[in-house]
Amino acid sequence: MTAILFGSLVIAWGLTWFAIKLQIGPVPTEVSICYRFLLVAVVLWAGLALTGRLRRVRLAQHGWFALLGISLFGLNFVLIYGATQHVTSGVVAVLFTMATVYNAFNQWIFLGRRPDARVLAGALCGIGGIGLLFGAEFIHLDAGGGTAFGILLALGGTFVFSLGNLVSMRIAKEGVDLPNAVVRGMSWGTALLALFALAQGRSFVLDTSPQYLLSLVYLAVPGSVFGMLAYLSLVQRIGADRAAYTTVLFPVVALAVSTALEGYAWTPWAVAGLPLILLGNVIIFARFPRRGAARAAG
Repeated sequence: MTAILFGSLVIAWGLTWFAIKLQIGPVPTEVSICYRFLLVAVVLWAGLALTGRLRRVRLAQHGWFALLGISLFGLNFVLIYGATQHVTSGVVAVLFTMATVYNAFNQWIFLGRRPDARVLAGALCGIGGIGLLFGAEFIHLDAGGGTAFGILLALGGTFVFSLGNLVSMRIAKEGVDLPNAVVRGMSWGTALLALFALAQGRSFVLDTSPQYLLSLVYLAVPGSVFGMLAYLSLVQRIGADRAAYTTVLFPVVALAVSTALEGYAWTPWAVAGLPLILLGNVIIFARFPRRGAARAAG
């Protein structure tokens, strides 16, 4: 089940990059994100109510839900979308793979869990592979202030995303199941994002073109409803550090989509990056027999 969740999540999130590109148009970015999570929240509330899985929560827990909304469904998206205005989406995807390292060290700092050497080694391989895949993007980076600012926004958004992983683990310890935690966090995130958009003077217009509406539905349902539930399930099953390795792999799917639909040209650097990503995956997830067990078997 864990492998199915992992693979499905990589594909679902890998396709969201192209869907996000289709959202670019007359609708302000913050408003598009707000529409996305409003739709997600409605779907989740209705689904939980119809299936009888909606549970009561304590009023005091809403502080954690608000933090979950800010970190996973609000501020991180504002920062990441802002970064794409200054650097290409490929560079942002590469920088987002830092979630793997952020999660490992945030768990060490806040939870006292020392990073696993295998996790760090695998993450470094994966990040190196992604760097090669998008090597051309890095070569063409300019030294201007806009690029530097975009990189800082992407790293900041990724760090906020990592903190959201820890918040989800804290909520789980209080006995709140994932669907009920996510729907409340999503609702808080949507409300706070709407306030942010209004404070920025954004207009809540709607693009009725099929391209915009279909990409919005994809981002809302497979990209958000399924994506976040699957990701947070992985966090609980295998830990935040290993779950974040999906952020190393989904840019590969995004690259494949770019090859098919946007004419991405493969380079020798990009071809060399794929083995590194696969090696990182093997280092983290392969189960090697213990020395004692190996001797006994011999």
